[in-house]
Amino acid sequence: MAQEWTEQRVRQLHDDLVSLYEPIDREETHGADPEAEPGAGVRQLLTTILSQNVADENTRRASESLFDTYETYADIEAADQDELAETIRVAGLPDQKSARIQRSLEAIREETGGAYSLAFLDAMGTDEAKDWLTEIKGVGPKTASVVLNFHFGKPTMAVDTHVERVSKRFGLVPENATNQRAHDVLGERVPDELTYPLHVLLIRHGRTYCTARSPDCDNPVCDQYCGCENC
Repeated sequence: MAQEWTEQRVRQLHDDLVSLYEPIDREETHGADPEAEPGAGVRQLLTTILSQNVADENTRRASESLFDTYETYADIEAADQDELAETIRVAGLPDQKSARIQRSLEAIREETGGAYSLAFLDAMGTDEAKDWLTEIKGVGPKTASVVLNFHFGKPTMAVDTHVERVSKRFGLVPENATNQRAHDVLGERVPDELTYPLHVLLIRHGRTYCTARSPDCDNPVCDQYCGCENC
């Protein structure tokens, strides 16, 4: 019988992953002061939109192309959409992503009365801030969670393909759960202070051992938690 995922067991999973890898320091990975750069939250949002369903290297290339081509967020919002799509083409789905980027900038500008800043989200509760972001067409729970957790330190668990795969193999999330349901389940089960480090650790485990194809289950974490057919 599968073991129940209590808060204590989630904490133990975190500790076991730390033992296998290393402690996660938010400041080392995302800086000590996310508000130090004006508009940094907006940049995080646009970069996360670019990262949807694409490899990290192509996200980096598309992001560099976007911010090298346009000097300001206003320029990006006002750009011809076909031109913008060509600028970010390497990220894939250029027409959809260019529209999402421009809709996001329009929503931010209208909310702030002209400024391209997401600082107002910091004063909102987590659920309210997530609702605001996901009201933008094309901004789903993963994109919103990345921005809110990485940039504002809010307790939102971003469920990317690695987190979802590992969580389902470990039984932390039901195997038949949708991505939205996976966000909800992990949001309920993971203690607030572990949302960021556990997110990073699950991604590392998914890339290192618990890969989509031919997973290497010869490690103490998989021995303890994984229920996939290779274990």
